[in-house]
Amino acid sequence: MPLSCAKSSCTIDEPAETLRAGISMGTPDIQPIAAQGEAETCARMMCASEPWLTLGRTYEAALGTLTDHTKEVYRASRGEEILAFLILDLNGPLKGYIQTLCVAEKSRGQGIGSALLRFGEERIFCVSPNVFMCVSSFNVGAKSLYLRSGYSIVGELTDYIVAGHSEILLRKTRGPLKEFVQQGPPPAPIK
Repeated sequence: MPLSCAKSSCTIDEPAETLRAGISMGTPDIQPIAAQGEAETCARMMCASEPWLTLGRTYEAALGTLTDHTKEVYRASRGEEILAFLILDLNGPLKGYIQTLCVAEKSRGQGIGSALLRFGEERIFCVSPNVFMCVSSFNVGAKSLYLRSGYSIVGELTDYIVAGHSEILLRKTRGPLKEFVQQGPPPAPIK
């Protein structure tokens, strides 16, 4: 669901944007992950699909990231089925970092990743004028989506996670930090 940023708050208040025209499967519901079982489902999804297979991500490492209370973690679902999830880091040197965007294999190509990406951008733009993320050099489909969505390549981290592959640093901006006026509250950990 899209976020609205008011001077005093940044809240989730509207239904999720519709998927690409022609897809009639219904709009995914985007909410914070609320239970350990949801985090476990997302961890299994992550460690069983690319790019995380190539990167060697284990279930334990995925679950640790999903339950890190310094991150904001959201899931996209229809009914009880989790289709995708998003991990945001709104702290640290790159305030406004999309750490993970993971869509279940069977749910790819339906606009769910694009909907979660827009959701994450709206959340980040409440607190920062910049959105950052990395994409693995071999993850051609995701890289294409991000470039079509207005991201620019700002750097390359060669052999950063695994030998022979780079992590490409991307940025989408609304302007420099110096000119930014925060439109919402600072990030609060999701419990």
